[in-house]
Amino acid sequence: MSELLTITGLHTAADGKEILHGVSLSINEGETHIIMGPNGAGKSTLGSAIMGSPEYTVTEGRIEFLGEDITGETPDKRAKRGIFLSFQNPVEIPGITLSSFLRSAYEQVTGERIKLFAFRKKLKEAMDVLNMDPAYADRELNVGFSGGEKKKSEILQLLVLKPKLAILDETDSGLDVDAVKTVSAGIRAYREQTGGSLLIITHNTKILESLTVDRTHIIADGQIVSEGGAELVDEVNANGFEKFI
Repeated sequence: MSELLTITGLHTAADGKEILHGVSLSINEGETHIIMGPNGAGKSTLGSAIMGSPEYTVTEGRIEFLGEDITGETPDKRAKRGIFLSFQNPVEIPGITLSSFLRSAYEQVTGERIKLFAFRKKLKEAMDVLNMDPAYADRELNVGFSGGEKKKSEILQLLVLKPKLAILDETDSGLDVDAVKTVSAGIRAYREQTGGSLLIITHNTKILESLTVDRTHIIADGQIVSEGGAELVDEVNANGFEKFI
């Protein structure tokens, strides 16, 4: 397998305060990596930094994607390369429908125009995987959606855009058991359809049950303090993060 993402000695800061202190990791094509750690450890910061969020400044280190340095690139350019980030708290965007948003995003990311009928067919196929009512396609993006519906909307974007690397930032947060199963089915469908890589930031390991975990990274105080395979997830479930802090 070829290397997809390489992070070397990454330091990031926000509002003058350093949050990540020399994080290094690499993800190969087709792999599933898990990021775990206590609250405030820097997990979401890492996901946002990979996506190029202007909220964080890279003060040192390097991010490479498919062998090219993207450390200074804007989020839209990273999205076109095939990087996707699901938000922990998806925002509401009044005045634009879910369907219109996704069609525009699809065309921007792929650089291809798609006819409305063809797109609606693609969208319905993805919505069927998530058991979403087709009527949601014509609702304003996330406006009035429940927490679970917003998370389904994020996974719907993942299924439509089919990125090379999907960063899922606590997509399972606040979901009930049934919603977790639905979201998990969407993530599994993404892997089966694309063979893309996953970087999953999570506290709830239920979402991992249908996936094969290749590598687990534990972050504490802005640093990776332990790494291992799927067995590390089991250790955290059994004993918590105390030994890593």
